[in-house]
Amino acid sequence: MKTNLITAEGLKEIEKELDYLWRTYRPEITQKVTWAASLGDRSENADYKENKRLLRQIDSKIRHLRKRLDVLKVVHYSPQQDGKVFFGAWVEVENDAGEVLQFRIVGPDEIYGRKDYISIDSPMARALLKKSAGDEAEVATHAGSKLWVVSRIWYDNQGHKT
Repeated sequence: MKTNLITAEGLKEIEKELDYLWRTYRPEITQKVTWAASLGDRSENADYKENKRLLRQIDSKIRHLRKRLDVLKVVHYSPQQDGKVFFGAWVEVENDAGEVLQFRIVGPDEIYGRKDYISIDSPMARALLKKSAGDEAEVATHAGSKLWVVSRIWYDNQGHKT
């Protein structure tokens, strides 16, 4: 099951995408469908068929985003989070092999298109929750368990790294 948490920035992005789809992209495609339909025979009209398909995809995406907006809960930064890994934290971890990862723990709706975000539902995020710098976290992976050490934790609105 998907966690219904989101950062304030993530919510703005979803609202921006919904606004673009509804106010810009959908009217543009609707206009193309109307134009293609005016050409007559729709059964062999590739423009009409393709743009109708696009319109269905857009409408489906709009419905999905609206449903998600109804259930999402924005999690705001709190000073009590300082020094510990919680939702919205940027975290740097390192393992014995010297691999270093840096990422932000966010809601599952925010990770697409971002290589530096991981979902709160991921095994890595779950293992890191409530940890402090210097703590170890054992992360179960498909290849077995891996041990990671928390190097740093920071939050965007702090303006500094710990």
